[in-house]
Amino acid sequence: MAIDILMPALSPTMEEGVLAKWHIKVGDVLKSGDIMCEIETDKATMEVEAVDEGKVLEILVAEGTQGVKVNAVIARIEGEGDAPSKAPTAPTPASVAPAAAPALAAAPVATAPAAATDGSRIMASPLAKRIAEAAGINLAQVTGTGPHGRIVKADVEAARGQAPQPTAVAALASPTAAPTAAPAPRAPSPLPYADGTYDIVLLDGMRRTIARRMTESFRDVPHFPLNIDLEIDKLLELRKQLNQVGAAQNAKVSVNDLVIKAAALACKRVPAANASYTPDGILIHHHADIAVAVAIDGGLITPVIRKAETKGLAAISDEMKSLADKARNRKLMPEDYAGGTFSISNLGMMGIKSFMSIINEPQGCILSVGAGEQRPVVKNGALAIATVMSVTLTCDHRVVDGAIGSAWLAAFKSLIEEPIGLML
Repeated sequence: MAIDILMPALSPTMEEGVLAKWHIKVGDVLKSGDIMCEIETDKATMEVEAVDEGKVLEILVAEGTQGVKVNAVIARIEGEGDAPSKAPTAPTPASVAPAAAPALAAAPVATAPAAATDGSRIMASPLAKRIAEAAGINLAQVTGTGPHGRIVKADVEAARGQAPQPTAVAALASPTAAPTAAPAPRAPSPLPYADGTYDIVLLDGMRRTIARRMTESFRDVPHFPLNIDLEIDKLLELRKQLNQVGAAQNAKVSVNDLVIKAAALACKRVPAANASYTPDGILIHHHADIAVAVAIDGGLITPVIRKAETKGLAAISDEMKSLADKARNRKLMPEDYAGGTFSISNLGMMGIKSFMSIINEPQGCILSVGAGEQRPVVKNGALAIATVMSVTLTCDHRVVDGAIGSAWLAAFKSLIEEPIGLML
């Protein structure tokens, strides 16, 4: 029988994506590991490898099709034992509109007690292979629960004794749903703007996801902000000294790198603030995995510096530069941005003095960092000038109350104002 090729879930939050490009055509013979297509998610554009082998019978979703639901059938290949037949002609852009997902008959996700193999070949998703390789797991001993017994991320995580992310499990285990046909043109919007006085920029996957997640967070999470001013003259002097020492190695530390390190150490000093809400209880994380907001074309993304409390400033700086570059080129992988425990958003470099961020669920806190500027301060009863930076800690009141948030800010303030602690 023919084997259905399904739209993969390439990140824990992915519900749909854009089929950006096909690398195969009807009649090609696929081998395991061949690049089949490129999928654009809300986070990045990624290549998808073939797991099954066989002749391509049908291409069911045209290049450029948006809104393709996870687990929708996008192609079919000839399965073992199929009688040779003339492959149908691939649909053209005229028959499958690139602006919307076509209406397809969908097959439910099949499960199998073990990963299907062909000799030494093991069926596993590219992400599952990468996770298994990093964790030293033998895929031959992992039971696959994906389509046709394919090993998926959740299977590898279960094999190494970790509970899979609920969102990832839901995306992989949900029944295949047929993408709906392109909606009929909507009636003119009752906006108070005359026709021809504006242009409309259609929402892409990233902007849709940002809109949905931020709306859900602001609506459902009880936010509250805590503000504090920090004197950063000693921090700036430390940065200057570090960059003078590192000049020969072309190493350069930014204020943001110092903020990341200070936030990570504050999370270890006040672990109750390095937490996440779940319906079953509050997760207190063992490490400070700091998610840092990076602005890119069309939105923003938060790559993660993992175990930031264990890393030196030079290592944090190098890793942050690499992740920011990958983010701007849409090359981040799910392991680069999923699973942060605490977020930082820094608009100080853009001259913003103070602001409050929306919580990045399921994290319990996000720190908003403003610009450092010279301000009048009172020291020992006399007026003086200091470089002051305002920060705002936005807290999820289900996880972090005012006392915990205040304790975290006190720890952060001590590290910023006496930054020698960042070197210990």
